[in-house]
Amino acid sequence: MNIAIRSGHVVPLHGEPTDNGTVLVIDGKVAAVGPDAEVAVPEGVRVVDAAGGWVLPGFVEAHGHLGVHEEAEGWAGQDTNEMTDPNGARMRALDAINPADTGFADALAGGVTSAVIKPGSGNPVGGQTVAVKCWGRTVDDMLIREPVSVKSALGENPKRVYGEKKQLPSTRQGVAAVIRDLFTKAQDYVVKREHAAAEGKPFDRDPSLEVIAEVLAGELPWCQHTHRADDIATALRLADEFGYRVVINHGTEAHLLADEIARRGVPVISGPLFTTRSKVELRHRTLANPGILTRAGVKVAITTDHPVIPINFLVHQVTLCVKEGLDRAEALRTITVNPAEILGLDDRVGSLRPGLDGDVVIWSGDPLDVMSRALRVFIEGREVYTYDTERGVGEVVDAWYREPVA
Repeated sequence: MNIAIRSGHVVPLHGEPTDNGTVLVIDGKVAAVGPDAEVAVPEGVRVVDAAGGWVLPGFVEAHGHLGVHEEAEGWAGQDTNEMTDPNGARMRALDAINPADTGFADALAGGVTSAVIKPGSGNPVGGQTVAVKCWGRTVDDMLIREPVSVKSALGENPKRVYGEKKQLPSTRQGVAAVIRDLFTKAQDYVVKREHAAAEGKPFDRDPSLEVIAEVLAGELPWCQHTHRADDIATALRLADEFGYRVVINHGTEAHLLADEIARRGVPVISGPLFTTRSKVELRHRTLANPGILTRAGVKVAITTDHPVIPINFLVHQVTLCVKEGLDRAEALRTITVNPAEILGLDDRVGSLRPGLDGDVVIWSGDPLDVMSRALRVFIEGREVYTYDTERGVGEVVDAWYREPVA
């Protein structure tokens, strides 16, 4: 798709903002960004007037359950956790996503064009995560990258799930042991696989251990669900022991260990931040967390953990974090550049930079102003959402799930 979005306040995230700016998208990719007078628009390219609105890259949700934990569906749409095996490394969120989940439309209304969708936290190892665009007819059409990482969980959730079953793991000791056992087996598996290959002998592959071997090789990060400071320390300890790339997910008490996290260069995906303190692990939840971590030198992304918090509230969480000390200049990076860099998607999304996907959102004003709204949303240059200010209604453009495909 070829479009030129002109006459807006362009905030590319990579580079300085530009008044009366243009974003040119050719064949679905950003081709140029700059002042209107400096960006030549080729003949035949559709021109979109931003009319002084703010023009930003689509937001990136770093940790959500769109399509696997469907809204208003109950049991029928709940495919987040395969809670029958503590080791779910072979499971793929990709295989459970329903693109017709209403959460995808909500994402577009909130300016979110990309999401990393993850299995839940019921198992010590939940499975493989996937990055998708928030519009498409099949998940294969929406795909950015798969797998993106492996989801793992420490703390209350796996302890509760398997404790109720009266089986391992029913304690924090047990959860850590399951993870440690798995990495040890994967180390042995790699040696045996290499030995078999060297001798030209057949080898029985194990889908779970193949995935963990990719983590050990540094090819996939380990997205570690963890809230409490002691569990965060366990996450760091395990990563130190086996040498994999860990990403702290949630990190409710990460601000209490900010120096240790920063020293290791470990990023944190912080949130959800609108919740009540509904369990012990959330006792020290604070909107100041992202600001404290950022000042300590930690790279931070902010998440809704949709549907825990509706995904269209992603930017509102950021606004309140600014109120509680998050640097304003860094704020929008926590839902654009940072999640893309943390999860290895920055060659596709996260900023308005030539060569990246043309995922562009026109806002009525500063997105950090709670009264601003996403007016028009483009994914790879295609308009997928528009807000009718006269009727006060937002609609997904070409919503395939409402009309039969011709």
